[in-house]
Amino acid sequence: MKIDDILKKDSIIADLVGTNKDEVLREVTDFLQNQGLIKDKEALLKTLVEREKLGSTGIGENVAIPHGKSDELSQIVTVFARSLKGVDFEALDQKPVHFLCMVIAPSNSTGQHLKALARISRIFKNQNLRDGILKLQNADQIYSLLLEEDSKFI
Repeated sequence: MKIDDILKKDSIIADLVGTNKDEVLREVTDFLQNQGLIKDKEALLKTLVEREKLGSTGIGENVAIPHGKSDELSQIVTVFARSLKGVDFEALDQKPVHFLCMVIAPSNSTGQHLKALARISRIFKNQNLRDGILKLQNADQIYSLLLEEDSKFI
């Protein structure tokens, strides 16, 4: 699985407005609804909040990968969002989150969902990528850099 299989250029938020986990999760579910990718944003938000109660998806190094499943979807949908100022996401290392990659999978999906999470996690281990994304101006540049980094993994 490559990143462009699950992340499209128009699914990038270059600068999140929210300042905490709840605001950011709502902002991204609103974005998904506005993009026409989901209809029931409240059901998705509830799924994401319930998942966060099990433990923060803020995996450390300024990265969070909130994820869940939805009956509305037939394929994996991913949104990448950047916060220039950082968000308190209750991350494992207590650092603010600058990079949020939300993965929503169809309810009947397991293997693909896990592959997507693993791929994203591997890409964001690269400090140079994270530093580079913070310096970029817009969503197109962010998308290009993510694809470039992803191409290094075969």
